[in-house]
Amino acid sequence: MAEGAAVAIERFEVSRTVGADPGTIFSLLCDPRGHVAIDSSGMLMSATGEPVRGVGDTFVVHMDREALNDFPLGRYDVVVTIETFEQDRELAWSIAGTERPSIGHLYGYRLEPAEGGTLVTSYYDWSAIDARVKERGIFPVISELALRATLGILARTVAPDGPPPAG
Repeated sequence: MAEGAAVAIERFEVSRTVGADPGTIFSLLCDPRGHVAIDSSGMLMSATGEPVRGVGDTFVVHMDREALNDFPLGRYDVVVTIETFEQDRELAWSIAGTERPSIGHLYGYRLEPAEGGTLVTSYYDWSAIDARVKERGIFPVISELALRATLGILARTVAPDGPPPAG
């Protein structure tokens, strides 16, 4: 790489300790309605489908891109397909349009037992999308801050009383 050349960031990861056990958090993440409940972007309006149980399972999320005020897509649906499923440890999924295949971006969570609950790492990876899609300049769709905010909503959803006081 040439001196001074910028490195393209194509993945965000944020972590937070959440005051709940991994099983409780994983159950929420497996439920399509759980994704809507903890979304900080405002794009996820509702979801249909059953809780996922393994790789290849799918559900539909009803979206409204107007919440981001960036591209005038209005309301649309996406199909979430589970790509990684490790019970109580990791869940990752790709997104596709209802009439087009996935363009290659991936969202996920890793869960690790920690003092006071579970260390939850949320990640968003768009490194595998086609170069022609990258050139459109729409990635990342959501910010690192949005991932962090979603972890805050997750924390209050699964542990509404918050973490125990220190000391």
